[in-house]
Amino acid sequence: MPEVRIIAKNFMDMVASMPAMKLDKLYENGFICEAILRSLPPLAKKYVLQLLHIDGAVLARLFAEWVLPDGLSKHKVAIDRLVQLRLFVEALDRKNEKTYKLNSTYQRSLQQLLVHGGTLPRESMPSNITVRLPTLEDLETYALEQWECFLLQLISPSHADKTLNISSSLMKVFQRRLLSQRDREAPKLTESGFQFLLMDTNAQLWYIIREYISNSEERGVDAGDLISFMLELSFHVIGEAYNINTLTDFQRNIIKDLADLGLVKLQQGRKESWFIPTKLATNLSVSFTESSSRKEGFVVVETNFRVYAYSTSKLHCEILRLFSRVEYQLPNLIVGAITKETLYNAFDNGITADQIVSFLRQNAHPRVAQRIPAVPDNVTDQIRLWESDINRVEMTEAYYYDEFPSRDVFEGACDCAREWNGLLWEDSKKMHLVVKSEVHSYVRDFLRRQK
Repeated sequence: MPEVRIIAKNFMDMVASMPAMKLDKLYENGFICEAILRSLPPLAKKYVLQLLHIDGAVLARLFAEWVLPDGLSKHKVAIDRLVQLRLFVEALDRKNEKTYKLNSTYQRSLQQLLVHGGTLPRESMPSNITVRLPTLEDLETYALEQWECFLLQLISPSHADKTLNISSSLMKVFQRRLLSQRDREAPKLTESGFQFLLMDTNAQLWYIIREYISNSEERGVDAGDLISFMLELSFHVIGEAYNINTLTDFQRNIIKDLADLGLVKLQQGRKESWFIPTKLATNLSVSFTESSSRKEGFVVVETNFRVYAYSTSKLHCEILRLFSRVEYQLPNLIVGAITKETLYNAFDNGITADQIVSFLRQNAHPRVAQRIPAVPDNVTDQIRLWESDINRVEMTEAYYYDEFPSRDVFEGACDCAREWNGLLWEDSKKMHLVVKSEVHSYVRDFLRRQK
């Protein structure tokens, strides 16, 4: 079964793929410069700060002298990242030696930010306005509930909360790689879709935002402006209210979509409307390693293949239905069983045994997570055995050859097929041959030349 992997790239990967002119425009914003500095590997940060007040170019070989021999691999990673983001501009000096110079636009913006400090284009709610704002705990609960409702609508529209008002066209953009649909059949989760569900919340957020930005031009939105606004939004204070009237028309449309995703909470006052950033929004400019945190597990798997999930989440229930039979659901407990039939159905939908085992281990309840193994061995072994049952026969398109005029021609055809790595089977006594369909044309041309 082919393996599919989702790479949930962050904003910096998107920034690196932008044209040079758009990059220079982005680097005029001090907050974006700070966000990019945050995302860099430690050694790359050091290089940027060392060149921040140097106007001229520095020889590439001098950078290598700044690190110990065992740090050369990290040095290469740092330089590659800086060149990708166009923070370092490569050039050759008069002696034809490679040099690096800090991007002048980025250098100027970061200098100004460090010397004068940065001020957001909008201020938080004045103290003289008496509006009851949600607490940080309430805001975190709201963000997670909103995100879960969005994911539920994404993978299981029939069980989703109808209060979400995400447009159908926008939902199709998000579902494009996560769901597949055949004629007259309900949409099914793909291999990529199941891997998406296995990601932590921050990784899922990156993936969705990447799709949102990648398809921005279809909605008539400039990707550079969208990235700039989102990175700027990540510097707002969690729980503080900001006036929506300070946003442009473009930004107001974006903030409504972000509210559906749980990145901000909209609040209506007596005269003004406000938006309140959640923790999801502030994580936009933070790298995976800094933002990812292990969620507390909720699943207990017993040796008799019974599954107990201590959760009130509809989303958790829908995920479990993908590979187990949910027998009943209490207010805070989901009880099910892993069976051969439910696993066969999961395998038919492109879900692999390793993905299921990984999900059960990653989400093991704290009471069993400390055990070794967290999921009983007989359960994991049986899941893999049931998968191997349906993968015992592999179908390969092929061509069958017989009635060769001579043994020399037969052996030559075998050698030709081997050369192209397409020989599947041969019978030297009867001079029969089977080759892969993709090398059939090469073997056919060889036989025609023998006539």
